[in-house]
Amino acid sequence: MSMMLRVPATASAPALVLRPWRVDDVEALVAAHRDPMLRAHTRHPLRDVAQARRWVARAEQGWAAGCRFSFAVCEVAGATERLVAHVLLKEVVPGRPDAEVGYWTAADARGRGVAPRALEAVSAWAFTRFAAAGLTRLELLHQIDNEASCRVAEKTGYDLVEVLPARPPWPRDGHRHVRLRPAVATPGR
Repeated sequence: MSMMLRVPATASAPALVLRPWRVDDVEALVAAHRDPMLRAHTRHPLRDVAQARRWVARAEQGWAAGCRFSFAVCEVAGATERLVAHVLLKEVVPGRPDAEVGYWTAADARGRGVAPRALEAVSAWAFTRFAAAGLTRLELLHQIDNEASCRVAEKTGYDLVEVLPARPPWPRDGHRHVRLRPAVATPGR
């Protein structure tokens, strides 16, 4: 898989590379999942290398099937990549107008604009890549107590549309945010 998205550096943040997960990401993936906050807001936190290997294999299968696109988000400094986040586009079905996005940020990368920059890149890619398949709406769901996710959603144009009641496996109510595909200007209008 050679799919890669690039987010340029800013005055205050390094460049990001978003790419499919690889087996050599397993150790960094396990390390990121040791964070209590990530574990609290992730449906299936990874506890060991074996789980992480299975997770990466499922991510590769999602790419191959063309319905679930899981991006490792890495900060780039010279030739070095450092895992800082994950962004996911899932439930992509031709002819269906909506899909879902999700993400997490590694503990040491929070508060530095990584999540909004990475989510923006994947959202723009999704609307471009799947426009012909009918994708017009992306949803972002999170638990109501995850205020950081609310801020990221708002920064990236995902409007809060409803509060969802708690239901297993989520112990708290949640928010549904929605972003619509931008209208494409028609020449001559």
